[in-house]
Amino acid sequence: MKCEKKREPLAEIIILLLFAAGLFLPISAPAESGPEYGLGVKQPIAGKWLRPDGGYVLELSEVKEDGTLKAAYFNPRSIHVAKAEWRRIGDRIQVFVKLQDINYPGSTYTLIYDPKEDRFTGYYYQAARNQTFDVVFIRRK
Repeated sequence: MKCEKKREPLAEIIILLLFAAGLFLPISAPAESGPEYGLGVKQPIAGKWLRPDGGYVLELSEVKEDGTLKAAYFNPRSIHVAKAEWRRIGDRIQVFVKLQDINYPGSTYTLIYDPKEDRFTGYYYQAARNQTFDVVFIRRK
């Protein structure tokens, strides 16, 4: 049961352009409390998240209002996380994680939190192969 799909070259270019444009948005927007997020951004995104198509685990903690957070990634061993941050885009929460380790030379996750489904959906850019895949992370209970 794989969730990964190979993207067409044009789709990859569009995704990368949209992502690059997002880099210029301010990252330090404060987390606002709202009905869909309860007490703020910390509650819905902190925790252990499982990518069911391969057993990969993303653990998010120390979520702060300045857009910083601590991330750990396991496949199944620990993979070094070089960068992790979150931002609010409209009423959505986006998480960006950059990996820097053996077999993960700059691979990234760009994920959007879905509060109704309590899951992340987004893209995994596998830098070693220059490929982008659709991914889903569900909360690990």
